[in-house]
Amino acid sequence: MPARTPKETFLILLSHVREATERSTKIYDELGQAAQDPQVKEALEARAFVSQSVLAKLDQCFKMIGEQPTKLSGRLQEIFLEDFRKELNEIQSPAARRLFVLAKLVHLTHLRIGEYAALVAAADATGHYGVGVLLESCLADKLAFVERTRRLIRHVVENRVAERKGLETAA
Repeated sequence: MPARTPKETFLILLSHVREATERSTKIYDELGQAAQDPQVKEALEARAFVSQSVLAKLDQCFKMIGEQPTKLSGRLQEIFLEDFRKELNEIQSPAARRLFVLAKLVHLTHLRIGEYAALVAAADATGHYGVGVLLESCLADKLAFVERTRRLIRHVVENRVAERKGLETAA
């Protein structure tokens, strides 16, 4: 679908974010399994739960603008998962695997943050201020997830450093 107007561009962007949100549960599940860490898995299960409320907000956005999501042919998430699997298979250390999974989570979430920031601006540009409010609440969820993930990364690294110090002390 070619976009000729700001509203059509907004519809494509909104459709893309909705499709990505729908698929994110699969990605979060795969990343959690790959991390092999109960804390990471719990964080991702919570993220998947929050994604369901984000999906409801996005559906409300479509309702408010009187449109339906458009069909897209994007493969960004599939490519992301393919590369993730390939790179993860090369990592042997459990701690390094956890760190890699968390880094990829942050990477993917920052991509979504950029999309939401653009959508909020597009909602304002097209005069859909109520839609902008809903999108900003979705953006806030993503920002909170990045912060929580950053803290989890710090925790993983601190534990690894403590393990290493413990081994050095014992030797």
